[in-house]
Amino acid sequence: MKKEIYITDYNCITPIGFDVSSNWNHLVEGKPGVALHKVIENQEAFYASIINTEKLEEEFKSNFDSPDFTRLEKMFLLSLKPLVEKHEITEETAFILSTTKGNISLLKNQSEVPEGAYLSKLAQKIADYFGFKTKPIVVSNACVSGVMAIAVAKNMIQAGKYKNAFVIAGDEVSEFVISGFNSFQAIGTEPCKPYDKNRNGINIGEATAAVYITSILNENEKLRFKISGDSAVNDANHISGPSRTGDGLYASIKNSMTEANVNPEQIDFISAHGTATIYNDEMEAIAFNRMELQTVPLNSMKGYYGHCLGASGLLESIISMEIARHGLLIPSKNFKEMGVSQPLNIIKENQSATIQYILKTASGFGGCNAAIVLEKC
Repeated sequence: MKKEIYITDYNCITPIGFDVSSNWNHLVEGKPGVALHKVIENQEAFYASIINTEKLEEEFKSNFDSPDFTRLEKMFLLSLKPLVEKHEITEETAFILSTTKGNISLLKNQSEVPEGAYLSKLAQKIADYFGFKTKPIVVSNACVSGVMAIAVAKNMIQAGKYKNAFVIAGDEVSEFVISGFNSFQAIGTEPCKPYDKNRNGINIGEATAAVYITSILNENEKLRFKISGDSAVNDANHISGPSRTGDGLYASIKNSMTEANVNPEQIDFISAHGTATIYNDEMEAIAFNRMELQTVPLNSMKGYYGHCLGASGLLESIISMEIARHGLLIPSKNFKEMGVSQPLNIIKENQSATIQYILKTASGFGGCNAAIVLEKC
């Protein structure tokens, strides 16, 4: 019989708050982090969700003495510190880092690749600071990385390789990322509108998030969510375009729900990927309908946080658990009129609900898809 694996603690650093409670309060009030920003010289400002660097520096200086960290590394350290202060790190503790681009900004104006730009070096630097005793694990699989990192921790603990794990995820807005999405003409000219008829593209965001995952519970935990099922399936459709039939996402959802032993009627809430691009939102709607989940309350958090790349899946999982803890569904911001061909139950306003089972999904470049089922205990 498989061990039961739980998330019992978490934290996040985002443009709307430097801890979970401040993030939650702003979400309840409907205050997004998306705003106009100018990142690249000689280019117009665009909508994105970006952490105030001055506030970040102030917060970092009040918590850490060492200045020898990049901006992204400071975000990672701040997100992880409250967790390592409460949970012991042993020889059987895993450290897992999820990111898509890491310290990509270090490559600017460099003729050689700086050591810190390698994801393995980034992970090791964070691990060394906090005194982790095992070799760090890096999960970098486009935009499903955050969800997959949870699954990797769960499966490694179940296999007996570790007893617990700290998972962190993060990415920052950079010229490289903006230029890449601009090349796809995917960046929206206004705050993004997932699933809406008038959506016209994504907003890029940045954040870091951290969770503590364990198979051993104690009475002091204020929260516990069982990771009941997980799956990741690649549909091998296209280097950047999602499958038009939703095959990979459908299979990921089906596998995760089968492992969790839940049927569509038992899922109380879906935290979807919802990028506000034409093909992603349509593909998700098709996959959810194929799984007969079209009546389940659903939202995308991209209208609040933008698309935080490797951080999005972990951050949105944290917010999903907060939604379940508070019994309050948060609307899919900026949604007004259905813009996909299949029916979905998009949350339009704050509403009370009893939530036990959460389905969290993600999809990304290269045909990757992932899903987890979280159960409130």
